[in-house]
Amino acid sequence: MKILKFGGTSVGTPQRIQNLAQIVQNEESSIVVLSAMAGTTNALVEITELLYKGDDKNALQKIEDLEQSYISRVNELYKSDKYLTKGLELINSHFVYIRNFVHKTFTQLQEKAVLAQGELISTAMFHYHLAENHIDSVLLPALNFMRIDKDGEPDSYYIQENLKREIGQHSQSKLFITQGYICRNTYGEVDNLHRGGSDYSASLIGVAISAEEVQIWTDIDGFHNNDPRFVENTHAISELSFDEAAELAYFGAKIMHPASVLPCKLSNIPVRLKNTLSPIDEGTLISTKLNRKRIKAVAAKDGITAVKIKSGRMLLAYGFLRKIFEVFEIYRTPIDMITTSEVAVSLTIDDTSKLKEIEAELEKFGIVEIDKNQSIICIVGDFISEASGSAKLVFEALEETPLRMISYGGSNHNISVLVDQKNKVEALKSLNKLFS
Repeated sequence: MKILKFGGTSVGTPQRIQNLAQIVQNEESSIVVLSAMAGTTNALVEITELLYKGDDKNALQKIEDLEQSYISRVNELYKSDKYLTKGLELINSHFVYIRNFVHKTFTQLQEKAVLAQGELISTAMFHYHLAENHIDSVLLPALNFMRIDKDGEPDSYYIQENLKREIGQHSQSKLFITQGYICRNTYGEVDNLHRGGSDYSASLIGVAISAEEVQIWTDIDGFHNNDPRFVENTHAISELSFDEAAELAYFGAKIMHPASVLPCKLSNIPVRLKNTLSPIDEGTLISTKLNRKRIKAVAAKDGITAVKIKSGRMLLAYGFLRKIFEVFEIYRTPIDMITTSEVAVSLTIDDTSKLKEIEAELEKFGIVEIDKNQSIICIVGDFISEASGSAKLVFEALEETPLRMISYGGSNHNISVLVDQKNKVEALKSLNKLFS
């Protein structure tokens, strides 16, 4: 059995839903994992923010606008009176549910329930569309099997046992549909997976049933060797290792979330990135296989802040770095890159919500310098062999680019450099000659 995950744009219009139905029609057993329709989750977030503020008037208007957009899609998608009626009844029931939260005290628990409505609607609409076109499918409620524990981590045993039970009730069926992103917490309340959203759901489901392959379908044909938004003539990469894919995803490649592939890596289940606009393309296969190639791809991550701490007390001292890292741990702020010298340590973060507090704590240890609007450029390839010369190629390509930090040696397949954001595009273009 294969897992096929489709994002919001894949179910964003009636035409896309019809196209999706063509893709999932085959003889293979599969579970289709769907996100909410494009734009829905953002709209629901806006609604919840208004409800928190007690701005009921504007919340009701936003709810009305979103409902009308769904009614328009339903009227266009379904051709028969039977399924047009079912579709309109579906939309009405969900928006009656959302309106129940207006004029009341709004809590985080209720927010999670509201945010779940997008996935619940998209999967039901797709299920109805398949039924209208005489395509047999089973709608598996993710809230019946997807659960996180008290620490917010997936409850793997619970997911596996309950998913198998759900599937076992439909032993003659080959096509199943379920929601991505949403789940229940350890108390049985509606919650969500946060990291990686629907991609993460697909990975967890794949592991739970020991899937043959997990496929992530988007609007592009896999990981590209450079960012096609800024660089011309990029191309899709046919194969990547799990570690290489995670590096690219973390450092800017938006095609998938870096955390979402981890369960598949641990269970050795291949992940394939596919293009909904060109289903026959093979896409990018992510597996344990490592192809020894000098330079494979480049990705960039914006919105980076560099923090430098200079202190004479660091010289020949032990425990200094531990104290620095403890500050970031206290404020739950992850670090991306780090470089050190005898009297200074530089590191980068992308979450600046606690930057003022962090800076105040770090000033107890030395002089603190903050540089904002930086970009991390990640170059993925074979950096294991000392004789390969790959690093030399990278730095020759970047010889005209001012480098704020360099991270090399922490990974066998990654060199990362920090540049001012204004120099990012030129650096990407310079690096592109490594692929020619």
